[in-house]
Amino acid sequence: KNMLFFNKKEKEEVEEPQNKELRTKPLSGFMELLPAEQIVFNKMLETIRRSYERFGFIPMDNPVLERAEVLLAKAGGETEKQIYQLKKGDTELAMRFDLTVPLARYVAENWRELAFPFKRYAIGKVYRGERAQAGRFREFYQCDIDVIGNEKLDFRFDAEIPSIIYTVFKELGFGKFTIQINNRKIFNGLFAGLEVSEKSKEIMQSIDRLEKIGVENVKKELEDLKLSSSVVEQILNFIQLKGSNLEILEGLEKLEIKDVKFEEGIKDLKEVVSMIKQFGVSESNFKIDLSIARGLDYYTGTVYETRLDEYPEIGSVCSGGRYDDLASQYTDKRLPGVGISIGLTRLFDQLIKKEVIKVGSATLTKVLILPMTENFELSLDLATKLREKGTSTEVSFDIEAKMDKRLGYANKLGIPFVVFIGPDEISKGVYTLKNMLTGEQEELNEEALLEKIK
Repeated sequence: KNMLFFNKKEKEEVEEPQNKELRTKPLSGFMELLPAEQIVFNKMLETIRRSYERFGFIPMDNPVLERAEVLLAKAGGETEKQIYQLKKGDTELAMRFDLTVPLARYVAENWRELAFPFKRYAIGKVYRGERAQAGRFREFYQCDIDVIGNEKLDFRFDAEIPSIIYTVFKELGFGKFTIQINNRKIFNGLFAGLEVSEKSKEIMQSIDRLEKIGVENVKKELEDLKLSSSVVEQILNFIQLKGSNLEILEGLEKLEIKDVKFEEGIKDLKEVVSMIKQFGVSESNFKIDLSIARGLDYYTGTVYETRLDEYPEIGSVCSGGRYDDLASQYTDKRLPGVGISIGLTRLFDQLIKKEVIKVGSATLTKVLILPMTENFELSLDLATKLREKGTSTEVSFDIEAKMDKRLGYANKLGIPFVVFIGPDEISKGVYTLKNMLTGEQEELNEEALLEKIK
């Protein structure tokens, strides 16, 4: 049967090909890795997962498919155009485009059974039908954490989030990084104080492009919005405040913007900066950046972006912030939250291309056992004992193959140890262990071999 599978930008009928010679290249925008790369990718994923769990976050795995009405209720603009939709019978379905909307639906459905604050992490694939290009994928992994409160959420969670980011990127070990923080209340208060709130969306779009187009082009775009020269000057002065965190906070106060939200945002930012230090995050790894906005409507308080200092061209590798109400589309219950997301697929792709990530062995196997007789009993027994000790072990069953071929398998995959079990070894009650890196070979009894290979 044919299935209609589409997003708002493109519709295509997917039919079973008639020819037997199919193209084997994956679809554009879908990452597919070789074994050595996949091993490194999985290690990165495991490092992130382990770091999240260290802070008490619990795992969640929501369905890839949702009712279309669920996803479309929270989507809008370009996001809605990128959602993959399909129809099965009379049911309209859609593939998740992030991990936050499924979380909102889940909490709205289960809040009576959950303990608050609800701390969850989710690591999974999401789907967006955007134009595939360098650094952008149609299928990609996100690694999210969120803390959800019932009616209210302690402000200290805003400060704990950077400590989690700090832990993750320290563990990943990609060099120096900077967690940039800001507060959306400051932006909203600035626009209200300057009496330009009605143009805030367009102003924010220009500010978001500051890094790409530069100050002069941002200034021109603001002038094109028919803002007065005084307002343009104050906005540019605002986003260009530099210095230490303390100097930026003092600079904000000197702007003398008369707005309650603006003053509240400065106060909140001061508290978060102070508490981040208490969580043990080095001040060399986080700074206030007043150009960070993270979208106009969704975030309502603290916002974050994280960048690798040596690779600024990659852009943000981890972002998020606080939002007042997670699930207003699905429930009347007020569920404020704060969270972040790491785009793992994009991060991995960029770092592989820059050779920051070094690919190693194409296998997880540490020991290859080479039986040289028809009797496999001793080989299988040794393999079982090695596996019970946590050592990844394979047994070569092709005893008729030439030894060069069997050893070539170990060399090609980068297996570090080979154990030979032939008639001589069986008669002596020993094993011949070969270190494939050094070429060293020695005879060992079972106890000594198990001790040596840990």
